[in-house]
Order: sequence, then structure tokens, then C-alpha cells
Amino acid sequence: MTLPSALTFNNGQTIPSIGLGCWMGQPGEAEACYEMVLGCWMGQPGEAEACYEMVIKGLKVGYRHLDTGQPVLQAFGYGNEEAVGRAIRDSGLPREEIYVTTKLTFEDHGRVAEALDRSLKNLGLDYVDLYLMHWPQATDPKDKRTLAPEESPTYVETWKAMEELLPTGKVKSIGVSNFSIKTLDVLLPEAKVELHPSLPSFKLLEYCKSKGIILTAFCPLGRNFKLFADSHEFKSLNESEGLSTAQLLISWALQRGTVPIPKSVQESRLKDNFNVTKLSDHAMNVIDNFHKTSGVHGTLVFKSEDGKAFGWTYDQLGWGMDKNGNVVES
Repeated sequence: MTLPSALTFNNGQTIPSIGLGCWMGQPGEAEACYEMVLGCWMGQPGEAEACYEMVIKGLKVGYRHLDTGQPVLQAFGYGNEEAVGRAIRDSGLPREEIYVTTKLTFEDHGRVAEALDRSLKNLGLDYVDLYLMHWPQATDPKDKRTLAPEESPTYVETWKAMEELLPTGKVKSIGVSNFSIKTLDVLLPEAKVELHPSLPSFKLLEYCKSKGIILTAFCPLGRNFKLFADSHEFKSLNESEGLSTAQLLISWALQRGTVPIPKSVQESRLKDNFNVTKLSDHAMNVIDNFHKTSGVHGTLVFKSEDGKAFGWTYDQLGWGMDKNGNVVES
């Protein structure tokens, strides 16, 4: 089996199978996204230069899938659209060769068309290839209050507003991010969720495949990369497969039929992450079962003492986790 270079949505549009995630996490990292242009999640406004430089490096290496977003009023913000757009223009590459994803934020659920126009202006583009509802939760743009699942605009209402964007030509595809089987039972788009060997989400992946949904895997290397790199299982596979831990993780994600969006500001690692190959059945089996190791099965991203993520409980989100982010069902 040859690992795919692209996957096809149910509307016929294709998406490059590896993207670059450009979240840098700290202020002042925006230029890093400009050089990385794979997954452009920089974290906070003011980080454009770090993002810019990261995107440039990524495009030089060969990445053609950029994942970005607007600043948000909640804890996770991208705020790097301008840097990504500038990197695209400065790269000299034709627009049609670059796949651009951006997102609808919490506070824009009730003003979808306006939010998209803002993103296009930030990016300096006429269209985006994929427009994602970042989370099912909506917030009141005035008082920043998280709305309950039944309050308007619900994510179903927001989705219907996103569907109205398709005839405009400003988006080629629409999708959702951070949805579960529970929420996807109501909505059947392209989904982007946290996926890595500590949170393989086999049931969610099986569900999505049965519905013709393509999963994009954010954090494919996990937040705690050492959890994998220092393990006996991965050290053994490093030797037997002749691959780095990052290459193992990304190859595993691709071989499962998902779209990973790793990130790195170092050009050598960008090249390493892009050099993937088919894994042996033994390697796939080892990584598939890694989450069964004591103490490693859980989300590496969302852990909350009050058992909530951005105002909704894990039950409302449809996540099988306890309040500490530990998976209680697989």
C-alpha cells in the first residue's frame, strides 16, 4: 500500500494528506507561522513574524496544506491569517497549489458570512479551500458567555449558515472541528479532532469512515512528545522501521486514513515530518495498542478541574472522558 498524497471529500474536493499546524503558543510567534505554513496555530495575536517564517520554510520543504484561523476571545486563538497570507504571496507559488483552511470562532456563530469576509481580508485571498466551525460551542460576542447547547445559534443553525457560503465561491468545502460521535450524529461534515496514539479514537474513526467523513488529526505528535519518544515501544520501532518517532506517528496517522497536521519551526524537522512511508503490520499493531499502556490513554490537550472545555461539560461534547481528561471509554 502506498500512503496517499491527498484524500477526497464527498463533494469531490481533495485535501493534501499532510498539513502544517502553525500554533506557536506564545506571544511574538506569528512570524513562525509564516515560515511553517502547514498548521498555523500560533496561539495569540502578535505572533505573526514567527508564523510567517515557519510557513515559508514549510512551503520550501514541500508542504501545501496550511491550517490557520482568526484570533478568538477564548483560550485558544490563532490570529495568524495575515502572516499566512503574506507568506503565500511571498512564496511565489500559484494560489491553486496551496490548500488553505481557516476557522469560524466561538463568538462568530451568529455572523458566519461576516466572519468569513474578515478572514479573507486578513489572508488577502478570494477564497479558502476549507472553512471549519472550530468548536460546537458558541459565545455571546457582547458578554463572552458560553451559550448552552440548546441556545441559539446552535451548531446546527451555524452549520446551515455555513452551507449558504458554498454557492458564493468564497469556500470550496466546509467542515467542523472538535466534534464527537454525539455531535456528529446531528452533523455529518469533515471533522478535525485530536488524534494520536494516546487518543486513537477508533470508534470515532470507524464512525466517520462509515459516513464518508475525513478526519483531520490535530496534535498528531501529541503535546507531550516525550511520552512516545521515551517509550520502549517507540524506541524499538525506531530501530526496526528505521524511522524517527515523529515519522512513525505521522505515517501511522496517514495509514489510518486521517490527515495529520504536525508543526515545527525547525526546517530539518519539517523535512523529517514530510518524509513518511508505509509501516509494517507489526508497527501498526504496536502503535494501535499503545493507548492501552498504563497512564497514557487520554487527551493531551484538554484537562479541566471543573470537567468542562470552553463552557461545555465533556458529556455535552460527547467525549468519553473524566474531568482530568482521562479516557473512560474508547
